[in-house]
Amino acid sequence: MIKISGLSKKYNDKYVVKNAEAFFPLGKVTSIIGPNGAGKSTLLSMASRLTESDAGEIVIGDKPLEEWDSTDLAKRLSVLSQSNNINMRFTVRELVAFGRFPYSQGRLTEKDNNIIEDALHHLSISHLQDRYIDQLSGGQKQMAFIAMVVAQNTDYIFLDEPLNNLDIKHSVDIMATLKKLADEYNKAVVIVIHDINFASCYSDNIVAMKQGEVIKSGRVEDVIKEQVLNNIYEIPFKVQEIDGNRISLYYRR
Repeated sequence: MIKISGLSKKYNDKYVVKNAEAFFPLGKVTSIIGPNGAGKSTLLSMASRLTESDAGEIVIGDKPLEEWDSTDLAKRLSVLSQSNNINMRFTVRELVAFGRFPYSQGRLTEKDNNIIEDALHHLSISHLQDRYIDQLSGGQKQMAFIAMVVAQNTDYIFLDEPLNNLDIKHSVDIMATLKKLADEYNKAVVIVIHDINFASCYSDNIVAMKQGEVIKSGRVEDVIKEQVLNNIYEIPFKVQEIDGNRISLYYRR
């Protein structure tokens, strides 16, 4: 598990994350929701040591984040940020192979190649493995980057807005894959996501943020409530249960 306690970050004396508490258990999908500027990406960045916190504690597994050696941490925690631009021309397979670098240091073994094959299969992009990244659609490219994270084979997977600019089909495919990683492979999958209904249908737990603070966290049914969403987004919500999922309606004329 990952436990976050009292986490804070300021820029120019203004808090972007303030005294945040969160818990990311293994075998669960946790979505972080909230409006723009809520501090979601900053929270994820601090929890993965990409951004230094000003206060608070992050415990990964059995020890604080600052005690983790970088190489060992890369074998426990993988991160996919919002910006995934690369300047060199790689095939899909070459990109996915980067996920094995913490283990192979660039010298791929048979085990590494088998894991790469599995990652390509999980994301249903084996048929694209010899294509160059710049030849792919936006959805295919995002699948390739997620396959790279999957190939890293870590207990904890952080993804910052993985559904950006994707159509419904690719979004559903990605969320179903991430849910499978949590359910069948006991991964802790943590996602920053804007689509509340995707968060509701595919998550086990939700962390809801506003203006840098965690307003509510817990199981889907504890967070996806009209009064909670009204407060966070400052527009009226209506929540209905459809096929066991809590679906939010927030359209206004």
